Amino acid sequence: MKSLKPKSVRHSQVEMTEMVLPNHTNQLGNLLGGQLMHWIDICAAIAASRHTNRVCVTASVDKLNFLHPIKEGEVVILQGSVNRAFTTSVEVGVKVTSENLLSGVRKHANSAYLTFVAIDDHGKTVPVPPIHPSSPAERRRFRDAARRRSERLRVRREGT
Repeated sequence: MKSLKPKSVRHSQVEMTEMVLPNHTNQLGNLLGGQLMHWIDICAAIAASRHTNRVCVTASVDKLNFLHPIKEGEVVILQGSVNRAFTTSVEVGVKVTSENLLSGVRKHANSAYLTFVAIDDHGKTVPVPPIHPSSPAERRRFRDAARRRSERLRVRREGT
């Protein structure tokens, strides 16, 4: 069995960069929301697997807040890391920034929280290593993840 020693947040961090091409856009030249969700899911899955050293499957996606459109030709920077580990799942936060390469202007475009479950070779859930937050920001995200998880579980129990 793999070690369940605590891991640092740094261990799971992912940064992806994508360029918005014409096939990624709608009729207005804006990045399709579904394409961005695809990139977010990939970024988060890599972070979850880095932390757990397991295949991880998406269990839930919290709110996706689209703060402003991302245009064709802009670059999308996705930064993801594990916020907290639970028994067999992890919460991953992904921050999305757009960058206009011609002006150099960067904008926070989106934030998302996803829950992933670690599975074994037979598709059964397995325990995940705890996470050790070290910076004040990591400790805040760690605390906030517990609050979000409580809310997710409440919604699931109540069916709302």
